[in-house]
Amino acid sequence: MIFTGTSHVYGNDIDTDRIIPGKYTKTLNMQELADHVFEDLDPDFRSKLVPGDILVAGTNFGCGSSREQAPLALKNAGVSVVIARSFARIFFRNAINIGLPILEIKDHTINDKDKLEVNLSTGEVKNLTTEETHKGTEMPSVMIDIINDGGLVQYFKKRGTYQLS
Repeated sequence: MIFTGTSHVYGNDIDTDRIIPGKYTKTLNMQELADHVFEDLDPDFRSKLVPGDILVAGTNFGCGSSREQAPLALKNAGVSVVIARSFARIFFRNAINIGLPILEIKDHTINDKDKLEVNLSTGEVKNLTTEETHKGTEMPSVMIDIINDGGLVQYFKKRGTYQLS
């Protein structure tokens, strides 16, 4: 899986309340979630984001509550992949579950508005602006399959192992 887009870089400890404010978590309307992503952190984020762009953050991205709406808001807003130095474990799992590609790169020098090419299968990020290559944590093939299928539910449906009781 290869993604190409412009980076939007943010700092450390961005919690789920900063990704999607709690007052919007009662809706099932994915467009409403998308419309309010990063509203309190960067009010201009939605106007700067082009579908396919890449979110880059520091350490502990997605900390705080376990709300699944945080990765859903990012995915539905058009973020193609999230790169961070580290993720809160619950955000990491929720992102995989809903099919949002994520990549951990412990040490990177990615700047805002850099053009990036992310190869999720190899864990490599080519910075097309600076011509640097960063190596992230390779994702297990089953997680790549879950993301390719659009999330955990679709992954199980595709394999005939998901049924409603």
